Amino acid sequence: MPEIPDLDVYVEALASRVRGRELTRVRVANPFLLRTFRPSLDEVAGLTARSVRRVAKRIVIELDSEGTTPPTFLVVHLMLAGRLHWKAAGAAIPKGRGLAAFDFTPGSLLLTEAGTKRRASLHVVRGEEALAELDPGGLEVQTATPEGFRAALTRESHTLKRALTDPHIFAGIGNAYSDEILHRAHFSPFKQTSDLSDRDAETLRIAVVTVLEEWTARLRAEAGERFPENVTAFRPEMSVHGRFGLPCPVCGTAVQRIVYAEHELNYCPRCQTGGKLPADRALSRLLKDGRPKTIDEWERGRPPRGGH
Repeated sequence: MPEIPDLDVYVEALASRVRGRELTRVRVANPFLLRTFRPSLDEVAGLTARSVRRVAKRIVIELDSEGTTPPTFLVVHLMLAGRLHWKAAGAAIPKGRGLAAFDFTPGSLLLTEAGTKRRASLHVVRGEEALAELDPGGLEVQTATPEGFRAALTRESHTLKRALTDPHIFAGIGNAYSDEILHRAHFSPFKQTSDLSDRDAETLRIAVVTVLEEWTARLRAEAGERFPENVTAFRPEMSVHGRFGLPCPVCGTAVQRIVYAEHELNYCPRCQTGGKLPADRALSRLLKDGRPKTIDEWERGRPPRGGH
């Protein structure tokens, strides 16, 4: 799922292309995409894009005609596999994965979604109050004070992984960057927020801000003047996310993972969990008492590279 770095770069690229331009029409190829009925899509045709912003993990295009209030908002949630593409005006919506096209005077924004599950959504709402109802309310960590961050983090007791990815606690952080943040802070994903000292909370806040800023700058530089197309949760430059079995860039230990639902949690056992391998339910059922409980046991039982 695109997270803050990807979404902010999307917003910047889109704003530079549509701000001040007319939206001539919206073409929807999949009826399940549109989650609202008023205002209708016919009513937004002919309005002008005034701004593009991010609200949590949603991309919001503000539209109005000169002097009209309140503004109308197109709110796109990409979910896990939705992606945006900037094409020539009137470009065809791709068959199968294509969901919609937003036709502006200089070009068309296409929305696609990989796979067979259709989870991406489009809401059309009028007024700031209606827009606010779509915001899950999580804290924007990059502008939060240390006190505000600590208060949000410790309001309830959760694991750090759960807290960072809960949109009601923090805005825009998902599975990929939470792995990177926790590795940067050298904290276990399973550590409870209630066990954090004030110093720990500040260490985590600095890791959040630093990782998100670094990756936003990296993705911005990668895209340059082009519209960002290579949006993915798995990048070779990442430290742990999606790097199961590969060496941790800090200590060289093989990165471990726990698979759950459609996600996987990646961590370095020496940098983050004191050498312990927290239980993976599926692996525990498979290996029963033979499951290694520490990274040392795992390494002793692992065949050498190229072995059997």
